[in-house]
Amino acid sequence: MNQPKLLHKGATVGILSTARKISIKEIQAAIELLHSWDLKVVLGTTIDLEENQFAGDDMTRAINFQQFMDDESIDAIWCARGGYGTIRIIDELDFSRFIQKPKWIIGYSDVTVLHAKGQELGFETAHATMPINVSKNSTESLESLRKVLFGESLTYAVPTVDFNRNGTATGELIGGNLSMLYSMTGSNLALDTTGKILFLEDLDEYLYHVDRMLMNLKQNQYFEGLSGLIVGGMTSMHDNTVPYGKSAKEIIVDVTSGYDFPICFDFPAGHLADNRALIFGKKVHLEVASEVKLGF
Repeated sequence: MNQPKLLHKGATVGILSTARKISIKEIQAAIELLHSWDLKVVLGTTIDLEENQFAGDDMTRAINFQQFMDDESIDAIWCARGGYGTIRIIDELDFSRFIQKPKWIIGYSDVTVLHAKGQELGFETAHATMPINVSKNSTESLESLRKVLFGESLTYAVPTVDFNRNGTATGELIGGNLSMLYSMTGSNLALDTTGKILFLEDLDEYLYHVDRMLMNLKQNQYFEGLSGLIVGGMTSMHDNTVPYGKSAKEIIVDVTSGYDFPICFDFPAGHLADNRALIFGKKVHLEVASEVKLGF
């Protein structure tokens, strides 16, 4: 995988929304954070724009993203928030200039669509917090993003938890939001997971639907030849009046029971205040034992 250009003091980060609407007030903390890193900020036309739940209509959001990709004065693109909408514009985007001069694309959740596009094109992307979350993020979360953008060493050591499956794995880190990965199976954005380490997270889903989505990934052979699995926050899960009978962790253990790759649960990434940055497309080493270690 190709690494985008690393940032330096005085570089420019463009903030826009590919999905849900967002106000300037909601991203003020992120602007101040970038300034504290000696970075310049350019706001997209989609900030403070409203078209029902979206940050402008599909074409407006696509044009804004295209402008930021093609503008050589913008060194990184930070998606302001998730929600829903990125999948609606992905086919309108022309990545030809991006391929010649790649830049960091940053975000998570609905931005998983852009991470998948990065995988298709062969470029690393940053799975990390977004401007709407900055005021509530942990110091570690924000510092990990800074390290990614400036090319500093990134390693994690987190406590082991129940349901972990011990082992070691090496491979490119890929993945993102489970719901988005599920929605892209069978398309040109479906992931090739062979020999790779898959990261999954999700928010606000019913447990039976978590099972449905994981069974879909299994049917699409996402777990065949997989080197390792990292599960981040499975946050605010729901159940029906008649209980499903398993937690999100138990569902994942059940669906992957026929495989022997290591599994790490409760990794600090996803819809969490402590949302540590990950580099998708980067070759990493995962060790799941009495402590979980992830090195980039």
